[in-house]
Amino acid sequence: METNRKNHWETVYETKTPNEVSWTQDNPKTSLDFIRETQLGKSAKIIDVGGGDSKLVDYLLDEGYENITVLDISAKALERAKIRLGEKADKVHWIVSDINDFKPDTTYDIWHDRATFHFLTSDDQIKNYFKITQKWIGGFLIIGTFSDKGPAKCSGLDIKQYTETALEQEFQVAFEKLKCINEDHKTPFETIQNFIFCIFKKR
Repeated sequence: METNRKNHWETVYETKTPNEVSWTQDNPKTSLDFIRETQLGKSAKIIDVGGGDSKLVDYLLDEGYENITVLDISAKALERAKIRLGEKADKVHWIVSDINDFKPDTTYDIWHDRATFHFLTSDDQIKNYFKITQKWIGGFLIIGTFSDKGPAKCSGLDIKQYTETALEQEFQVAFEKLKCINEDHKTPFETIQNFIFCIFKKR
């Protein structure tokens, strides 16, 4: 299963440009707003889970954040981000890993995940994700998924939709919900995808 999933995403990033995939954002405003709201300093350890070739890392570097990690299952996606960043890429820690297999070696102050968690559709995968976050987040969890008004699939794969209540229930044992918002994301194809974004603080 993991091999198939990795092959799927490597193929996507080898064959499609940013304008040909639905998740592309020129300005990840909601993610940046939530990160700023943590009021942590520029040395905060931030990980972008499933970051791919997202531009979030560009904005974080421009704002002076010094300790950024980007994780993705696709080596090709991270390679595209590195090429785009040029010399700035050396300031970032890059990790190629399926989130299900990720074994962190440090605690993160901010864990950001836009649209990775909703690809975990089995109870075992969801429980494993929670265990990782419970152990390795020391500060804040920022997570965005398709809402119950969003798509049921992404990139041809099934996803799990969430309401604010459902997302809170998955993490409430270890995290306190601070804020959630619904957001319409306009894709490069001019379609609308509704997300639920929440920020939690470690209890």
